[in-house]
Amino acid sequence: MAHSYASEYPAGIDFDPAYKQFFEDFYATSDTPGAHDKYADNFTDDATLIMASKTAKGRDEIIALRHGMWEKVAARTHSPLKIFPAGAAGADEVMLYGVVAYTLKTGGQASVDWAARANLVKGDDGKVRMRYYQVYLVGFPPFPPLCLLEAVEVRSSCVREVWCAD
Repeated sequence: MAHSYASEYPAGIDFDPAYKQFFEDFYATSDTPGAHDKYADNFTDDATLIMASKTAKGRDEIIALRHGMWEKVAARTHSPLKIFPAGAAGADEVMLYGVVAYTLKTGGQASVDWAARANLVKGDDGKVRMRYYQVYLVGFPPFPPLCLLEAVEVRSSCVREVWCAD
């Protein structure tokens, strides 16, 4: 059975179906190795992407960050469990909660809870993109200041993700 990227939404809040579909497509792309350009297509040209202590602004920096996210990871599977639109109908900002499972190139595996904040825009072409996306990993200790999210190190029951920048 194929993995589902569908999320649960709060009852009684009308959330744009195009935004719902965007997140399903986004996480499927996020889990596809080598889809760096397609991943960046999900952001506006001037978007801000924040992963732990690393901030990427604009397409080129987002693509560079994305390459780093796959450096030590062989496979990943996001499960965006719940999405909470901020405000009433027409909301374009959301908080998200989910789990991501990793398979490392070294053979290890790990799973981490995450939360995120996203600001969506719908372009003149009707395509949904993110203008802002910040990811928080749940239960992780503080990162060294020059480190990036996404290399998994498993120590007993503690999972920690750190890729140190050069």
